Amino acid sequence: MDVTSLYNEQFMDHVTHPDYKYAMEDATHEHDGINPSCGDELHLSVRLGDDGRIEECAYTGHGCAVSMASADMMSDLMVGKTPAEAIELCALFKDMVTGAEKDADKLEEQLDEAALLMDVSHMPARVKCAELAWRTLSEMLQE
Repeated sequence: MDVTSLYNEQFMDHVTHPDYKYAMEDATHEHDGINPSCGDELHLSVRLGDDGRIEECAYTGHGCAVSMASADMMSDLMVGKTPAEAIELCALFKDMVTGAEKDADKLEEQLDEAALLMDVSHMPARVKCAELAWRTLSEMLQE
């Protein structure tokens, strides 16, 4: 696998110019996530609207490029989703990065930009980095 296919311009834009990396005010849900194998940490905040859908999603923290880009892509994707839809997308993302789901069309349709991280399935040491934000969101919404 060519690692440069993962670290493309679109991916790096999420690392260098994240849209969702900030401390959110008036969050309705907050949860901390950590990847103990490498030390990546994030604090995830979500605000649910009156209709029960995710109105805003943001994170703060530090970690490698994979974990931070993944958190930014996830935050963008979740705006407008119900908690149940978000949990399903988190499960699909996990299946993608672990190699259990390989249907590129399905992944691009449902995960949008986050499908860029499909190549992480060939990099076992990076799987936990990529799924940190997604696992944290799923845990938060299931509590």
